[in-house]
Amino acid sequence: MNPFAITEIKARQVFDSRSVPTVEVDVHLAGGGWGRGTVPSGASTGKFEALELRDGDAGSFQGKAVYQAIGHVESIIAPALLGLDATDQVAIDQLLCQLDGTENKSRLGANSILAVSMAVAWAAARGSNVPLYRYLGGANAKQLPLPMIQIIGGGAHARATTDLQDYLVIPVGSTSFSQGYEMVVNVYQATKKVFERHGKPLATADEGGFWPTGFSTNEEGLQLLVEGIEEAGYQPGKEVAIALDIASSEFYEEDGSYRLALENRSFTRDEFIDYLCDLADRYPIISIEDGMAETDWEGSRKLTERIGKRLQLIGDDLFTTSVPRIQKGVRQGVYNSVLIKMNQIGTITETLDAIESTKSAGYLPVISARSGETEDATIVHLAIATNAGQLKVGSVARSERTVKWNEVLRIEEELGAAAHYAGKDIFKRILS
Repeated sequence: MNPFAITEIKARQVFDSRSVPTVEVDVHLAGGGWGRGTVPSGASTGKFEALELRDGDAGSFQGKAVYQAIGHVESIIAPALLGLDATDQVAIDQLLCQLDGTENKSRLGANSILAVSMAVAWAAARGSNVPLYRYLGGANAKQLPLPMIQIIGGGAHARATTDLQDYLVIPVGSTSFSQGYEMVVNVYQATKKVFERHGKPLATADEGGFWPTGFSTNEEGLQLLVEGIEEAGYQPGKEVAIALDIASSEFYEEDGSYRLALENRSFTRDEFIDYLCDLADRYPIISIEDGMAETDWEGSRKLTERIGKRLQLIGDDLFTTSVPRIQKGVRQGVYNSVLIKMNQIGTITETLDAIESTKSAGYLPVISARSGETEDATIVHLAIATNAGQLKVGSVARSERTVKWNEVLRIEEELGAAAHYAGKDIFKRILS
């Protein structure tokens, strides 16, 4: 019998880092190989994402249970996949999409489909006795990612205590992943001291960064972060730069305005672009994500015209890891980078297609976790398999985050001299 033939698929309900139910799937092969996929979920989700299926029964985990999705795995997906060759990832993922039959995976649920897709990939890799990054990426999978790490978590990750969602840092002065990670840990610990010095309560947001209690403006987060970088002994901008996840769809109004509730200020499209450009002029910012809302293509294009040659501009809610949406953005000259989230699209194959489409257009892919994460480290292997060059996981605290950073450290050790780390040079591909 083919040792890669799928012999068993088992699904269960487990819990993510916010104690919300999620889908986990195990796939077993005839030759003894097995794989597991555990699906994350987001708090700030785009309207164009694939749909995660929830039961909606208020009496069971406040409607968040996933027993229906699990039932779809066991009654619909498993019978169709048993006996198939796990190494034929493309065919299996295509079959999963066909079984669902909807554009946004709303019938079976993107969470059930992705869990199976991930588990199949892991089973095939283990059955081949190679790491997942090598199995997916081949002999040339060698580039370790530049980390983008949250220090302060606001927006939907901290109950809207700030309007801006994430204040992150990128160790642009690092020459290896391990050095870069050490630099960010130092900034994290230094920023903790800064919070204490300013009398800010120390609490943890969804992704492990500091909860911004008592902020009077959104800019205060930038001020504290610059102080934290300096407290750690680094030069802001030269050794450690700042990245912002604006998540502007969260405060985009129906009349086309952008409203910062913390400051009781409303902006027209052009005024909000001016606001972002002013922040970029006054702070050592190298990357801005979702600067404009997911439906504001014109605003996104204008922002790109203003600062797209000197900053990384990432589309998340705008692109949702969708090849057609990425291609539309390229045609319209919108942004220069794409956030890649597996559960926005729903299968390993479609995620790989989105990364390839991004790179082919000359844009940079940024592989990303979600705010509701698990101990699954698939995205680390995905980043290295595709030589994506950047990884955004959250902060350096909480085990659902550190399990991923620790996996990069292990792979760095495993690759040894064969490892490549572009560091800040990754941005030369998009910036003038």
